[in-house]
Amino acid sequence: MPIRGHLAEARNRILLAVAGIVVAAVGGWFYFEPTFEFLQDPLLEAAAERDAAISVNFGGVATAIDLRIKVALFLGFIASSPWWLYQVWAFFSPAMTRKEKGYAAGFLAAAIPLFATGVALAIWILPLAIDILTGFVPEDSTNLVDAQRYFSFAMRLLIAFGLAFVFPVVMVGITLIGMVKPKTWLRGWRWAIMLIFVFSGMITPTGDVLSMMVL
Repeated sequence: MPIRGHLAEARNRILLAVAGIVVAAVGGWFYFEPTFEFLQDPLLEAAAERDAAISVNFGGVATAIDLRIKVALFLGFIASSPWWLYQVWAFFSPAMTRKEKGYAAGFLAAAIPLFATGVALAIWILPLAIDILTGFVPEDSTNLVDAQRYFSFAMRLLIAFGLAFVFPVVMVGITLIGMVKPKTWLRGWRWAIMLIFVFSGMITPTGDVLSMMVL
């Protein structure tokens, strides 16, 4: 397939993936309240544990509706993960032999639970990160957390962990179609470690070492 064909195929797969996320986000709109309460719980638990005034603050008139849209898209991204992961596989599949396509189906089956595992690990990490960060607030002080920043941080953390867990499957996929040779991965292990640390430091907005090291 010529380069133009690959670009057209990539465009089509991206459009299909985005369409799936948007459709799932419509359903996610109706699950805003339970998601809001779930992600807010770590803050409330930290406040109760320290007997401190810690709460989410909506700083603008349009903040609530903007946050609702972001949460809906976030839920759409999570819920439609089997769909957009399939689009990734479908983009690579034309360059594979029949036997390799069989392997790819297995990798797709592995990618979905891996993504879910990464998100689950982030859910476990989130309360720990919040507990560490709120611990620096002086006594008798009020910590009004901006709603946009807090929920963006929480949702980005969950997505980052999910994508990080899927990346090994992507590595295997691009190795199968010959884009990268196994020896190349092995030779670049030093660079890989450095880039992983940089990525983890950038994507975990808490800044604490615990979240970075786990990711």
